[in-house]
Amino acid sequence: MTHSANPSSKPPRLPRILVIEDEPQMLRNLQTILKAEGFDAVGATGGLEGIARSADLKPDLILCDLMMPDLDGFGVLARVRANPVTASIPFIFLTARGDRNDMRSGMNLGADDYLTKPVRADDLLSAVRARLARFRLSASAATARIPENASQLEALGVSPREAEVLYWLIEGKSNADIGTILGVAEATVKKHLERVFLKLGVENRTAAIRAALDRIAASPH
Repeated sequence: MTHSANPSSKPPRLPRILVIEDEPQMLRNLQTILKAEGFDAVGATGGLEGIARSADLKPDLILCDLMMPDLDGFGVLARVRANPVTASIPFIFLTARGDRNDMRSGMNLGADDYLTKPVRADDLLSAVRARLARFRLSASAATARIPENASQLEALGVSPREAEVLYWLIEGKSNADIGTILGVAEATVKKHLERVFLKLGVENRTAAIRAALDRIAASPH
């Protein structure tokens, strides 16, 4: 005899993405792309609405436009990070402005990534998946201890600036991205990485990340 499925069982919840975008067509396009890939994409048409919805819905990730009339993305990010309920939610800026200072300011305020419009669907989905995976990893303290800030990496014997470079390397940033975030030339980033590799006794980026995380995990809490 066959048994029917337990009526009380619930399907697994889809990862919820809050998209904050004041341009209606862009908002619909982003939601369509995300929903097609199995995400629960909910929208907000402005910064203030986005803040309210983030606290109410507690999304798994926030995708936020930078330039909005009621409250810009920087203001949204500041309030999201200031609220204990939403402080740890991964946050990606999406903007038509490709200005280096905007990117650096956003990352320094606590944004997790920065995409410039027009963004390709593949790039959007890759960034979203990467940030969700990174968040799950950092939340799993039993598996790995991900540094919360660059200063924690100074215990590995690197300088404060080298620790900053290593921190953003662990975050998955390219040399060009790290240079933009820190306000230095890409060549300078490469020099810092060479010294980091030497101090950690490794030869490449992947090995440096593994060595840093292994040593952080082995250090006393």
